Amino acid sequence: MTGKLTGVIDSYGKAFTIADVGRPVYPVHCSGRTSPPLRPPGEPVMLAIETHVREDQIRLFGFPTAVEREWFRLLQTVQGVGTKVALSVLGTLSPADLATAVAMRDKAMIARAPGVGQKVAERIVTELKDKAPAYASVDPAVIRLSGAIDEKRAPQPVADAVSALVNLGYGQPQATAAIAAAAQSAGEKADTASLIRLGLRELAR
Repeated sequence: MTGKLTGVIDSYGKAFTIADVGRPVYPVHCSGRTSPPLRPPGEPVMLAIETHVREDQIRLFGFPTAVEREWFRLLQTVQGVGTKVALSVLGTLSPADLATAVAMRDKAMIARAPGVGQKVAERIVTELKDKAPAYASVDPAVIRLSGAIDEKRAPQPVADAVSALVNLGYGQPQATAAIAAAAQSAGEKADTASLIRLGLRELAR
């Protein structure tokens, strides 16, 4: 199996790169973030390769880093995610952003990828939640806090503070984590204004 290709860019297609490594010349399927931003034709390139072999074809998928290739593999362990959807997700989000979205259970961010509906996004954040923190760019403590508030049972000041941060443009998981941290430090009797102020401080760290 091919694990890496080193050569020069020959040409680009809509969703693939032609890499000239001497002979033969390989078509390599890449995400929208990888092809064509790699380099101009004629420039050297090195791609981490995932090889899929079927009876009637061999397909090579190329990635600028081994981490992105690992995410390509991980995404396909989720029910309903094949190579096309996996490339779409990686074409929309960097590996770090994807890891953070999964760790924070931010379905909306993942659903931005073309061809990814809410159900598939839900399965991705659910089935990969234990694998994402190692790649995420957020504090693990914040990831744990993102599920610390039960929105249906939260005190009114807490619910109002979360809503206020969402209205300011923060994602629901980030707002929830920030207010959970604020509530822990401020105590049960904190009012909405105090929670918002502390929550914004948490988000600014």
